[in-house]
Amino acid sequence: MQNNLFSKFNDRGYIFQCTNTENVEALLNNTKIKFYIGFDCTAKSLHVGSLVQIMCLRLLQNHGHTPVVLLGGGTTLIGDPSGKDESRKILSEKEINKNIQNIKKVFLKFLKSSGKNKVIFVDNKKWLKNLNYINFLRNYGKNFTINKMLTYDSVKNRLEREQSLSFLEFNYMIFQAYDFFILRKKYKVELQIGGSDQWGNIVNGVDLVRKMLNKEVFGLTTPLILNSNGTKMGKTNTGAVWLDKKLLSSYDYWQFWRNTGDEDVIRYLKLFTEIDIEEIDKLQNLKGSDINNAKVILANETTKLLHGKAEAEKAEKSSINTFEKKLGGDSLPIKKIEEIKLIKGINLKEILIDIKFASSNSDYRRNLNNHAYRINNQIIDKDIILTTKDMMNDFIKISFGKKKHYLIKII
Repeated sequence: MQNNLFSKFNDRGYIFQCTNTENVEALLNNTKIKFYIGFDCTAKSLHVGSLVQIMCLRLLQNHGHTPVVLLGGGTTLIGDPSGKDESRKILSEKEINKNIQNIKKVFLKFLKSSGKNKVIFVDNKKWLKNLNYINFLRNYGKNFTINKMLTYDSVKNRLEREQSLSFLEFNYMIFQAYDFFILRKKYKVELQIGGSDQWGNIVNGVDLVRKMLNKEVFGLTTPLILNSNGTKMGKTNTGAVWLDKKLLSSYDYWQFWRNTGDEDVIRYLKLFTEIDIEEIDKLQNLKGSDINNAKVILANETTKLLHGKAEAEKAEKSSINTFEKKLGGDSLPIKKIEEIKLIKGINLKEILIDIKFASSNSDYRRNLNNHAYRINNQIIDKDIILTTKDMMNDFIKISFGKKKHYLIKII
């Protein structure tokens, strides 16, 4: 039922700020609109830091609204200063185009690509790349004041920390506002959604559309998701939690959610799954094994959305095998080694570097001293040579910390 959509959207924790709450509520509850979220394409994949926005796209689409995914082939060329301490690396157009194609695949796992309100992909390079700068300044530059732009957090915070903010990046919010103008004019988009760090950029777009088209559009931001310890959700010691299986296995993705802190489980169930709020509320105040069961539900549901039900079930089974039965699961990454090599003996360090459990000799030594490695669940605290005596049913399980595991299959 669509008439309670705004409340559902709010109850799940997706709303931080709104340019006009009353009008946005009426818009979502009583009409069917086109709305957009922009994503810059600075990497081969999105990571879980973008998952709140993706879940917003999915929820609104499931209630009849049409999602427009703006893939910033143009703005990625200059970089977004929002929430950043320094300038981003400038990528080539070829790199950006490749990233765009890979990122599209992630969205197609969450969004419908057919039907009346199928997802629409647009690339702002289409209208930004060939802009005549003189004409652009004459027609649109007069609508932006430096005084106001300096008050937005994306700019102000960098300046207060005395960190460099290039003129290149300063143009970003003008271009994002222009994006909203183009999307309203050509696609009839009425709402932009973005992270809380995008508030200034969104407000600029709302103002520009009003001034240039005499039309009212709206903006909504989602909250910055922090873990209970105050760190950004999705930031781990071993890097980003990618949404591309080629960069992070479904097993490791499942494990990321399974290792959620006790205080975050209920909130994450609301944000990152489609379980009814009423069912989630019944899980409040869980402790001990019950809270762990809720974490398994979270891991299963999030993995199912991204990788499918079969992969989620396989990851759970592998986890049970790995951590409860102390066996290797069949969804863990596998490296094959000929038995003849193992008979001669293989230096553990060589394998760890090969499977990227160490980036260098010094990294290996540091991890070893910190007791970060296990062979068949036994801590390793010195250099060893792997031989056939380390085999368990034609496998050797190598673990790095609590979350990363690899199976060596002997052939």
